[in-house]
Amino acid sequence: MTADLGRLLAGVGAVLLDFDGPVCSIFAGYPAPQVAAELVDVLRRHGVDVPPDLASEPDPLEVLRRTGSAGEHGITRAVEDALCAAERRAVETAEPAPYGREVIVAARHAGMPVAVVSNNSAGAVSAYLAAHRLAVYVSSVVGRAYADPNRMKPNPEPILQAARAVGEPPSRCVLVGDSLSDIDGARAAGVGVIGYANRPAKVETFRAAGADVVIASMSELACALI
Repeated sequence: MTADLGRLLAGVGAVLLDFDGPVCSIFAGYPAPQVAAELVDVLRRHGVDVPPDLASEPDPLEVLRRTGSAGEHGITRAVEDALCAAERRAVETAEPAPYGREVIVAARHAGMPVAVVSNNSAGAVSAYLAAHRLAVYVSSVVGRAYADPNRMKPNPEPILQAARAVGEPPSRCVLVGDSLSDIDGARAAGVGVIGYANRPAKVETFRAAGADVVIASMSELACALI
């Protein structure tokens, strides 16, 4: 265990985990670009003139975000519903993150409640946790606000909601995430943040963004919690 990780965890009463990355790769068997293209088709079926950059967008969450910013709530709901259905299918072939399970179990054995706070839908997260026998270890799931993508991370609201759900003040929580939206959201919420750099290029990016600690493997955190 690194000294920085040990110092951070010494003041932590609860662990908050992003889902896609620290827990699993949700789109491992149902690629994100395919889902994004299906959402673009939903837009077209609703008569939306899709610009080329959105038509080629590989991130389904970004398709939803941009749809929401256009202000047509009925269309946003249609894209949201399609994405929720796709995520529920995706979790059937999601690939568990190495040592993600060990982190969840170790945190609970250490007396820390665990919450998952995700920009994916709560239904998909809960389905994955149940299928992988992890639901018993997770106190709360905070997923994407329905058809309101402005409330996704980096908005701190879902992170603060997760902190309330586990009964700890934000200052006693740590969020583990693998994206800048996790780090920025955690900073805004006043919780500690561990950047999970599952690709080498993320290490310096996360440090520059203000992550308290950067880890290259979830095993580092699992070992620190034991």
